[in-house]
Amino acid sequence: MSDLEHIPPRFHSFHSVVLSVSFCIRPSFSASCEDHLWPAMELNSTTIHDAIHPTAAFAQNRSALELASPTGNDTGQASWLESQLNPKNRVDSLDPLPNPLWRIDGCTAIGTQYYALPLHVGEVPPMRLDVFLPMETTRDPVLRDVLDLDAAFHTKDSTRLNRLGVTRHILRALQKWSLEGEGTAEHIAALYKDKPFGTRIILELGFSLESVKITVATTWHVEKQLIRPKALVETLGLPKEVIPETIDISNLSIVQQLHDSVCLVRIHHHDEPEDGQKLWIFKALTSNTKYLVCELRNLLLMEPYPHVVSKPKYLVTKYCRFGGKTAVVGFIIPFYAAGSLRDTIPLLHIHGLLKPEMQIMWARQLASAVLHVRERGRIYYPDLRLDNVVLTAGGDLVMVDFEQRGVWCEFAAPEVNAIAYVHTLAVDEGAGEEGLEQEHGDDSRLLYNQFISGEERPNRWAEFLSRILPGWQVLEQDEMYTPLPHGYKSYNIPWLALDEAEQEAAEAYMLGRVLWCIFEGQCAPQHAAVWQSYKREPDYEFPEYRHTPLPIRDLIDGCTKGRRETLSKLVTRVGSKMVLRRKDGLVDVNCTPLEVLDAARDWWRVEVEVAERFLTMREELKGRGEWKGNWYGRLRLREVVQRLEEYEREVGVKEVDREVLAELLKRCK
Repeated sequence: MSDLEHIPPRFHSFHSVVLSVSFCIRPSFSASCEDHLWPAMELNSTTIHDAIHPTAAFAQNRSALELASPTGNDTGQASWLESQLNPKNRVDSLDPLPNPLWRIDGCTAIGTQYYALPLHVGEVPPMRLDVFLPMETTRDPVLRDVLDLDAAFHTKDSTRLNRLGVTRHILRALQKWSLEGEGTAEHIAALYKDKPFGTRIILELGFSLESVKITVATTWHVEKQLIRPKALVETLGLPKEVIPETIDISNLSIVQQLHDSVCLVRIHHHDEPEDGQKLWIFKALTSNTKYLVCELRNLLLMEPYPHVVSKPKYLVTKYCRFGGKTAVVGFIIPFYAAGSLRDTIPLLHIHGLLKPEMQIMWARQLASAVLHVRERGRIYYPDLRLDNVVLTAGGDLVMVDFEQRGVWCEFAAPEVNAIAYVHTLAVDEGAGEEGLEQEHGDDSRLLYNQFISGEERPNRWAEFLSRILPGWQVLEQDEMYTPLPHGYKSYNIPWLALDEAEQEAAEAYMLGRVLWCIFEGQCAPQHAAVWQSYKREPDYEFPEYRHTPLPIRDLIDGCTKGRRETLSKLVTRVGSKMVLRRKDGLVDVNCTPLEVLDAARDWWRVEVEVAERFLTMREELKGRGEWKGNWYGRLRLREVVQRLEEYEREVGVKEVDREVLAELLKRCK
């Protein structure tokens, strides 16, 4: 079937736009670094709005240009006030401490939130006493450069993060606070005992340790959101027999914070002593706890399956002084020590140890797990990435993370992205004609009218989204879980707007891309993702094939029909800079921030136009009863499982040697 055969004739002109997104307007590329004095565009908070989100189509916040120049001027020459030779711009020391009193396990939130653990207190419960850097104290361009704050934007793991200047500066500030200020062992122990869950250590950055200010901000908003165990049963309509036993958070001690919502813990003083001999995962959220409630419901109602994470072992409770209640703060699930496929697969591939029998086994297990979640779990899974696939000690695959939040557009299906773009614009105040006028003058009105046909209306994106998903605003009114309208059972707006056939097709799309990673030995479909860097970045990108067998290539292509090029094909990250990618695939390190912003704006204008026209077509066809959910004709999930099984039989893939695999996984760790 050709690309146009499944498009009604009246929409052929629209589809030609979809097929011809080979950018006509491209910045010129200079020949050498010496020819250009502008620094590359750095990663910071404005980068998201101005280049990474669809809001880039309507507003270019030029403050990003100012942040991109550490020198503060466009000549590339630093003035004395901005020079690092100036004593006031010197950091005391960034050497590792010989006997640190604190540890940083990772960070999140664009490099402004750090998982800090005290080492001078003894065992502490997982109360999430994180260090927060106020955004206004991270904007000084010289300080950003000295402390590697742009690298912290995308670096999450402990090993690489602790090499950055900002982490070492934070640790030195906490050391001084503990030795000379209020951060004594007694004071910190009292914070873990008496303060609410999610209380924050606010650290205002400065060049010298003397200029750093540290305060403790008691935050009640998380505990306010928490629900009592009994109310949890009533709110979710769960049968009492599926509710796990409760355990108080004081009976847990944190070993390591692994991710924003997941930490490694030990269980103490409990009726089952063997639990204390093992490591467990404690899952909890410090914001938007409604997603934790959704995940609890999904896991408690999920029919057991070997390749889907098991039901929680315990609900973890905490007495909350706000409201005088004992409420559920999180839950306990097994710890899979072999780690995630994201880190394991590229390491095995690099050393020539990723065998065909491993690949087909993991592919079958994952496809069957996704099918089980859809058919037996009766839910959608919107965040299918290698990050959310872990391995048992014996090498079996297990799907985790059932919050149903979703994933960024670099990983999602085009139809999901289309709704996500509209949603992003619906909640952005600048996504309209006025934003273009501010940046481009009088010509912007003509440009806007050419870009989006039809009469401009206030909140046009919000109105459009309301037709796609009535009552969507209610889903965003609060961070805590509340009964939802229209029978909604989750908060993911793009996925709730899809019917079941559309949801399965979108899952097949994500599955196809993950299968590509498994058979190509890569950690992700795109390299240099803006949001997160990896220990081992992909060598090349989907859909380039180098190692995948031909029958599996056909399967992956069948899963990913309708795929579109992503922004990373044009604008990508090199180190901590945003740069342009040339048509030959190489990057242009000489590009200016203005060129990056203009290229992103032009790309997003096309994408938003394509998204709106696609959704308009979908709306009209639905109204006439002519819409088919699997619009692109992708493989069904059951078909994927069957074809993987057929391939295994026909090729005669040998059995995986479990002892060898288990030993390899130990070596990978």
